[in-house]
Amino acid sequence: MGALGPLLLADGRLPVGAYTYSAGLEPAVAAGLTRDQVPALLRARLHTTAVTEAAAAVLALRAAGQDPVDYGRVQQALEARTPVAPLRAASTTLGRGVHRLARRLAPGHPAVLALSGVRPKPLRPVALGALGAALGVGEEELAYAVVYDELQTVTSAALKLLPGDPLDSVVWILGAEPDAAAAVSAALAVRTPDTLPARTAPLTERWALDHERSERRLFLA
Repeated sequence: MGALGPLLLADGRLPVGAYTYSAGLEPAVAAGLTRDQVPALLRARLHTTAVTEAAAAVLALRAAGQDPVDYGRVQQALEARTPVAPLRAASTTLGRGVHRLARRLAPGHPAVLALSGVRPKPLRPVALGALGAALGVGEEELAYAVVYDELQTVTSAALKLLPGDPLDSVVWILGAEPDAAAAVSAALAVRTPDTLPARTAPLTERWALDHERSERRLFLA
């Protein structure tokens, strides 16, 4: 699974429920974001949320290589840097899907077994770190998978929320490459849970709270 593991993690069809998540696009659209502003949203998320989540996933991957495996500090640091309840809930829901997949692919792997001890439930980056360890994925590969997942989640949701030429998604993602590379470098530079960056976007958090109260929505957040 080593050679295909990074490709699997970066595949939008990964059966972990990610299709229910828009990475903040639906709340942004409800707040007035237009199609031509999607690239700006991508860049903003690559410099904020994506760095924190990619770094947390890499820290979880490193923790998975220890004996005993303990994700507690990574989970706590990530929870503290995800202060908005709807975003924590969405991450927990997606983490549950990743955990389920990990149990199916490598049920006896120490990195996967240790996920069951995370309380209350592993957030998505923590679960991705464990799955990455089970699949033999390297740190840089995992960070790129998390960052690319952020990009493809937003652009896939845009096809439903802001219909237009599907080829635009390709242009947007390729145009974001410098920012994606910077996000990966920043994530890999984080060495301990205590130094996990708290890169949050206040508008995204406010929109997430408004979105939770909405009665007409397609995505969790």
